[in-house]
Amino acid sequence: MADRTNRTNRTDHTERPRGRAPRRGSAARRGPAPLTVAGRTLACAVSVAVLGASGFTWYEYRSLDDGMIKSGALNEAKKNAPPHLDKSVNLLLIGLDSRKDMDGNDLPKQFVEDELHAGSSEIGGYNTNALIVLHIPANGGKVTALSVPRDDYVQTVGADGKMHKIKEAYGIAKEAAESKLAGKGLSKADLERQSREAGRSATIQTVQSFLDVPIDHFAEVNLIGFYDIAKAVEPIQVCLNHPVDDPIIARTAAHEGGGTGLKLPAGISSLNAAQALSFVRQRHHLTNGDLDRTHRQQAFISSVEYKLKQQGILNDFGQMQKLFGVVKKDVVIDNEWNILDFAQQAPNLTGGNVEFNTLPITGFKTVGGQEVNTVNPELIKKIVRQLFNREPAPAAPAAAPGGAPGETAPPAPSPSAAPKSVVDVNATAGAGAAATESKALVDLGYQAGRIGDAPARIRTTTVSYGTGAKADAQAVAARYGVTAVPSSAVPAGHVLVTLAGTRTATPTPAATASGAPAPAPADGSADPAAGLPMQGPAVKAGGIPCVD
Repeated sequence: MADRTNRTNRTDHTERPRGRAPRRGSAARRGPAPLTVAGRTLACAVSVAVLGASGFTWYEYRSLDDGMIKSGALNEAKKNAPPHLDKSVNLLLIGLDSRKDMDGNDLPKQFVEDELHAGSSEIGGYNTNALIVLHIPANGGKVTALSVPRDDYVQTVGADGKMHKIKEAYGIAKEAAESKLAGKGLSKADLERQSREAGRSATIQTVQSFLDVPIDHFAEVNLIGFYDIAKAVEPIQVCLNHPVDDPIIARTAAHEGGGTGLKLPAGISSLNAAQALSFVRQRHHLTNGDLDRTHRQQAFISSVEYKLKQQGILNDFGQMQKLFGVVKKDVVIDNEWNILDFAQQAPNLTGGNVEFNTLPITGFKTVGGQEVNTVNPELIKKIVRQLFNREPAPAAPAAAPGGAPGETAPPAPSPSAAPKSVVDVNATAGAGAAATESKALVDLGYQAGRIGDAPARIRTTTVSYGTGAKADAQAVAARYGVTAVPSSAVPAGHVLVTLAGTRTATPTPAATASGAPAPAPADGSADPAAGLPMQGPAVKAGGIPCVD
């Protein structure tokens, strides 16, 4: 590992004696740059969960908490947060991608490119490349974790109020704050810290608005933090469904470059810290690109939590002290978070009783030269209400006659409101299975097409499409983990799905009279996400889950 003192100037706020807490009101006095990717959310999961499982005393908690970087970014977000329906807790994990340290200085080029294989240190931006909401029920039941794909095209809140990729809310708000603060005579470091607070607040507010749930706590982790934690617990075992080979391609004027250098076989592999970073960063040479990377993030968090528990680290104060020594340097948490109280409420975070799902997209389109994920905001809200509240979504309030006071204005049309392609479905299991899958696709906004049988010899699900249906076909194919291919045999505007006999048709959500998914059993015995249209399969904690 490269000498930490050579990679960035960290002397002032990072080498402070461990017993000395940061000054009150400082949001980010220490730590390296938020160059986060993916599974760095591991640090957050560890930092919030382990204390309750190990039964640490108040004194031990204080020694672990002392020196944590605290933020007041929740203050503004809480002013317009959706109401809580119970005493559950929603935790937002943020992975920030930036080639700057917390004082706004560039990270050393050699460390970023050679040690982390994370591309050029000159690549800027403050994108939140990992957004995961953990819902901890009031009764201490199963923890639900939802990943929000970073390229979802949504309306930002607390940024500029316009439609952007959800990952961009942080950077837009930060830049606006810098402009407002520029004439106040702040040092470069203070300007960086204060403007990042605006970025955090905008990210929280945008996620709250998109999912229609309040965020109670958050944790922000950076790339170097992920690397340090992976270094502390390496080797980490992960499992792949297929072998991967992701060669590094140099960035040139004609090519954006990319690749992580990761090369692994199918099955279980043991990774060092650099390989772990590549595992959660890879997006090229994957069937579903960024969407598969999201599942990698989830699987990595599960694998590390499993290792910490199996090795007894979660019950060893000395080992936990060492791990928290790393977390403190690289994690920002909200200033209202009492980790001890919270951990005692959420023992399932370390008990393997966590299920990760990825919220669905409806397709892809190009906006301003960039490909974005289109989404159905109302469907997203219904899914989240079903999972978090275990009750049907409320019916939309009726408008008062003649525009009287209290009238509810109709929501603005979403980018996914345009009619989608017609999807024809054939299944080797028969027309019944095809009809079930067709209904599930209609729930995602596609038009129902023909249904029928497929030849029994079909062993692999396929997706093909006619002229004008490429984007929709790619989104549909992502549902099955396959690649969509063009076909002259498929009519224009149509997508053809042929379901193999080895695949169980995805059930469609049961509907209530209000059009919302039906509530899950109150005792939590059933998988609450079983009937919901998610983006790919769930990743379940408690072991080493296999992913693509």
